Amino acid sequence: MWREDIDSLAFRPDGHNGLCVVHRLAFRALVGARLSPEICLAYFREHRARFNDAARAKAGRKGLPAHSNFHLTSRDLRRAPTESA
Repeated sequence: MWREDIDSLAFRPDGHNGLCVVHRLAFRALVGARLSPEICLAYFREHRARFNDAARAKAGRKGLPAHSNFHLTSRDLRRAPTESA
């Protein structure tokens, strides 16, 4: 879902009870354009596996409890493996 109040995407990663938030500026760093919420949501849907991988990796690195909320940066997303299929 898009959160207008914080200009960010919020999603629940697979296997995690908290929310993960990705600010619109992180999308701009990935896509390289001025982006609307609709474009960010479409990019997320197309690359959902990568977002889940990045969220899982960050939660593991940080030792976050399963119910915690956290955010991903463009750097976190760049570290995630690219979808292979």
